Amino acid sequence: MRTLVLADGEVGAHGVLSDATLRVIGAAISLGHPVDLLVFDAASAAAAAQASGVARVLSASAGDADTLAPETVAAQLQALATQYSTILAPHRARARAALPRAAALAGGAFLADVIALHDGAQFVRGLYAGSVIATVASATSCTFATVRPTSFAPVAAEGGAAQIVALAPLEPFTRTRLVERRAAEQSGQDLGSARVVIAGGRGLASPDNMTRLGRLANTLGAALGASRAAVDAGYAPNAAQVGQTGRSVAPDVYVAFGISGAIQHLAGMKDSKFIVAVNKDPDAPIFSVADVGLVGDLFDVVGALETRLAAQEARA
Repeated sequence: MRTLVLADGEVGAHGVLSDATLRVIGAAISLGHPVDLLVFDAASAAAAAQASGVARVLSASAGDADTLAPETVAAQLQALATQYSTILAPHRARARAALPRAAALAGGAFLADVIALHDGAQFVRGLYAGSVIATVASATSCTFATVRPTSFAPVAAEGGAAQIVALAPLEPFTRTRLVERRAAEQSGQDLGSARVVIAGGRGLASPDNMTRLGRLANTLGAALGASRAAVDAGYAPNAAQVGQTGRSVAPDVYVAFGISGAIQHLAGMKDSKFIVAVNKDPDAPIFSVADVGLVGDLFDVVGALETRLAAQEARA
């Protein structure tokens, strides 16, 4: 059998697949079966064919790729399901809407937010905000799963030579349609793919202080994140939220300023390779997962970092 990956975001501005898609391809390769990639933009097929480890690129046509209804994507996946033992996609909005529908139509199992794959048919995922890790075996002929991209290493965006297969045009689902899309403003590094994330919590106390932390993040080449408490307080936009109801990240370094570490927040960042926590409360739960913990006033630490960076810039 084969494994199919649903591309997320198609090809970006630099002519390569999104980092999330490259990571899910890496997850698919670990299953040991030939890997195909499904794209809904014919213009992106050639670039997608260069991804390392991809055997075939399936180019689907069902109207504007940017406005595809989940029902349309699900219908295409259903039509392909008999050819695959596993269908994977990044745990993002498109896949979270389309894959459960496709699994229901095809009579397959659906698993969300998979963080590891074992022995071909075993899927590892977190439950109860990550406090329980479950290993699930699927008995269906085709298993649909969304994958947490940050849990897997990406394949190379170039070096492959996949065959491109054009699929028969699919009639788009028209009973629902995209009326408007509003994207949250984002500056600096992308939160999902950044190697360093600097995150602020309720302890920042104001939007101005979050803006200050954002400037520090930009100076360090890091992405800015926030706890739900900080987002709810209006300190940061929803797009910056890290946690169970926000983004899941696993950067090389995660620095948390003024974040207590509720289990919902830990669920979104505890897989980070190195965690630094700064909090004035020595009993803050964030210290239970931190590799380095500093009990103190976060503003003293931020000020010291700013001073050090300014001195380095002056010497440069």
